[in-house]
Amino acid sequence: MKNDMNFEKPLTELREKIDELKKFTISSDIDLSDEIAKLEERAVKLENEIYGNLSPWQKTQIARHSLRPTSLDYIKAIFEDFIELHGDRSFADDPAIVGGIAILNGQPVTVLGHQKGKDTKDNIARNFGMPHPEGYRKALRLMKQAEKFKRPIICLIDTPGAYPGKAAEERGQGEAIAKNLFEMAGLTVPIISIVTGEGGSGGALALGVADRIYMLENAIYSVISPEGAAALLWKDASLAQKAAETMKITAKDLYGFNIIDGIIEEPKGGAHKDTGKTADAMKSIIVSALEELYHLSKDEMLKQRYNKYKNIGCYQ
Repeated sequence: MKNDMNFEKPLTELREKIDELKKFTISSDIDLSDEIAKLEERAVKLENEIYGNLSPWQKTQIARHSLRPTSLDYIKAIFEDFIELHGDRSFADDPAIVGGIAILNGQPVTVLGHQKGKDTKDNIARNFGMPHPEGYRKALRLMKQAEKFKRPIICLIDTPGAYPGKAAEERGQGEAIAKNLFEMAGLTVPIISIVTGEGGSGGALALGVADRIYMLENAIYSVISPEGAAALLWKDASLAQKAAETMKITAKDLYGFNIIDGIIEEPKGGAHKDTGKTADAMKSIIVSALEELYHLSKDEMLKQRYNKYKNIGCYQ
């Protein structure tokens, strides 16, 4: 379904009108400062109205925005001296998942993330952020390396889902994801996962077994995409908006269910409006969470991680 962001149109048009008046003021002797001030006041009010009451489908559109920062954008902004490592030592390197070693406040960490492209060519090269099995095996290799050298693991989740193609299935897509879930549950170093955009199905879960899970304000996290759910439930993918409204996929919903541990605030309009500000908020959360986890023994940390997932889905 087309990501048209129509709900932003009134604000975009108003901002364009303000810019036109400012340019006209500069090129002429007419003072329009009062009119501009009134329009800017109106724009702020409209911005608060639009972004303060986003529907789940509108948040889905923001999560998929073509300008939304990627994992590499956040890695560059949050960490220092990032060295990307490649390959699963078995088949190939998967560019849909990036990972390596970096420095966070003077401490070595292992960073992993789904990687979407910036344009059509880049998206094709990155397979639109949908990993093959070798991507998950690369991630697991780096996580086991992190455990060996006692480095905490930071995972950035942003994928529509694991690649469902024939070749991926032939190379063991389901097994690769299941192995990650199994191994991450028992890793003896702190793991922090942040859903930065789309958290789609098992493709997201393969980096999502963590001591702390956070979501950016406009991110989504679900067992299936709204389009996929609509196609299964109503045999009509065009009913994705209806599916998004009923699936409880937003950060607010998932925080209410105790599935995630916190929501990271974004600039109005989404993370792409100010990547630096969003990255600073993410860094603050990561540092704070690591400080908490460092005080736990390995046994305490593993017990907490086990109980965290055991309690998901419990009801009275």
